[in-house]
Amino acid sequence: MLPVIALVGRPNVGKSTLFNALTRTRDALVADMPGLTRDRHYGVCRTGARPFVVVDTGGLSGVDEGIDALTAQQVRLAIDEAQVLIFVVDARDGLLPQDRSILDELRRSGKPIITAVNKTDGLDEQNAMAEFAVFGIAHTLPLSAAHNRGTEELIAAALPLLPEDVHEELAPEDKDSIRVAIVGRPNAGKSTLINRLLGEDRLIVSDVAGTTRDPIRVPLERDGKRYTLIDTAGVRRRARVEEAVEKFSVIKTLQSMAASQVVVLMVDARENLADQDLTLIGHVLEEGRALVIAVNKWDGMDTYQREQCQRALERRLAFVDWAKQVFISALHGSGLRELMRAVVRAHSAATRELGSSDLTKTLERAYEGYQPPLVRGHAPKLRFAHPGGNNPPTIVIHGSRTKHIAPAYRRYLENFFRKRYKLEGTPVRIEFRDGDNPFAGKRNVLTEAQQRKRQRMIREMKKRK
Repeated sequence: MLPVIALVGRPNVGKSTLFNALTRTRDALVADMPGLTRDRHYGVCRTGARPFVVVDTGGLSGVDEGIDALTAQQVRLAIDEAQVLIFVVDARDGLLPQDRSILDELRRSGKPIITAVNKTDGLDEQNAMAEFAVFGIAHTLPLSAAHNRGTEELIAAALPLLPEDVHEELAPEDKDSIRVAIVGRPNAGKSTLINRLLGEDRLIVSDVAGTTRDPIRVPLERDGKRYTLIDTAGVRRRARVEEAVEKFSVIKTLQSMAASQVVVLMVDARENLADQDLTLIGHVLEEGRALVIAVNKWDGMDTYQREQCQRALERRLAFVDWAKQVFISALHGSGLRELMRAVVRAHSAATRELGSSDLTKTLERAYEGYQPPLVRGHAPKLRFAHPGGNNPPTIVIHGSRTKHIAPAYRRYLENFFRKRYKLEGTPVRIEFRDGDNPFAGKRNVLTEAQQRKRQRMIREMKKRK
């Protein structure tokens, strides 16, 4: 495991900005408002001589109730797992009594502490540093995280404090893991689900809607398989999104969906399926991601309510009838085994490798079973097929007059391929291309007998007209 350094301090002192500067990413949301970060946010700094994990934490406000108390709990978990603590203070605000109480708590941990005096740009640096010299911490460094000034000196001061025996290289995200984005409306139970899967309170859970703001990536190993779970901010209707922070959270959610391989849409069984849920599914389809519908809070509903819920889901989700619906209780853990099995099946289908020869044979059977309607007395001809990629599975079909193929026939082919290859839980894309056969001169995909049979069927159809 890589060594861990935690960034700790009051709200709005620049911890997330420093996190982005150290990891050279924009993973952490940054805004000029206190209390933006709430959960622990992990990244890897690789700019120094040794890589290490950086943990961005929420601000310690000193309030012992509500969201602030839950945030403080996450900060203390980060302190426990870190080998070095970076105490971030604000040079513009100066030394505040709250800074002293935080430093007292950090000292009780017995771990090395570095004071990072942030926002020193435009100030008299010597005066700013002198104010914090009363802490008596040997490593007290000036910093401007927003301008990436002083970060190299900060890394150089931190590296010697890390233990020597912690050196094993670890990628920030397992390349072999299944990336799963958990999305849904606010308060659908996304963080509760991840905590239940992990068996610990990794993420803050509250009845207050919109608790999660940053997308949080959490590794999970279950039943011999590795996953990267991505908890995302709840997405409301655009008309109700007013704060700039929430707008950026929504953008981060959409980016997380694009970076995932499987999307789990959390739906509250006690509420009607909202238009916003359907909008999220639309984004999933645009990105071509595999989809699993997790109907949460299923426990506590009587038989009649469950039947009404199932009927409503079948009616409104008919356009994604290939997506598995799993009824769960994230709070009590029921249905989670079936949910993860559905995720694995959807991932397997989305990443399945298809062969050109088998695709062409399947196309022949589909064509013989049902031919596309005639266009001006001529039927579109489908000659051969080959794979065009996966996640989602894409099938490229070459032929002539393919631009005249009706959407209904496209859906027929999609369902035919889906049934043939058991592509559960993933969209299937069909692309038609007109033009010459790039494999011409090698071997005709359709035999001469098949071509004569097709021409005979076309003549019979013309006679009926």
